[in-house]
Amino acid sequence: MALINPNSYIRQFRDFEDKLSDGITAFAGNIKFVYFHTLWFGLWIAANLGLLGASYMFDKFPFGLLTMVVSLEAIFLSTFVMISQNRSAEKAEIRAQLDYETDLQAEKEIAVIMKTLIRLAEKQGVDITDLATEMDDAHHLAKREADRRTEARHKRARARR
Repeated sequence: MALINPNSYIRQFRDFEDKLSDGITAFAGNIKFVYFHTLWFGLWIAANLGLLGASYMFDKFPFGLLTMVVSLEAIFLSTFVMISQNRSAEKAEIRAQLDYETDLQAEKEIAVIMKTLIRLAEKQGVDITDLATEMDDAHHLAKREADRRTEARHKRARARR
């Protein structure tokens, strides 16, 4: 069981800019965004080709203003996406830390349970050396695996430099 709900923990640090960025990114990643732009570009082009009347023409072919507006939109959207991705990475880091803390707490509780089991077994005269050996083996295996992963992470970090 988690010590802290990661979603609640992360939500408490969101400010207006985070909410705005998430909202824009969510809309930009939605099919409604495509529909909106299809309609917008269609009307823009139709108006500027004179299909809606000469009085609606304001950006003659090759649509320089439209090109500039779309370029600016792309710049801002890519920035919002990067901001959102950075925040997603921060969220993943927080979740990983909370997972680690939960695992550590569970490990401590298992150690207490094992000590209690050993004490009870000793009082009852039950031999549980095989169980203790299995627990030690599992602990050593987990330690070796953790060391291997740490070394692999360090190797990747050195390779990036």
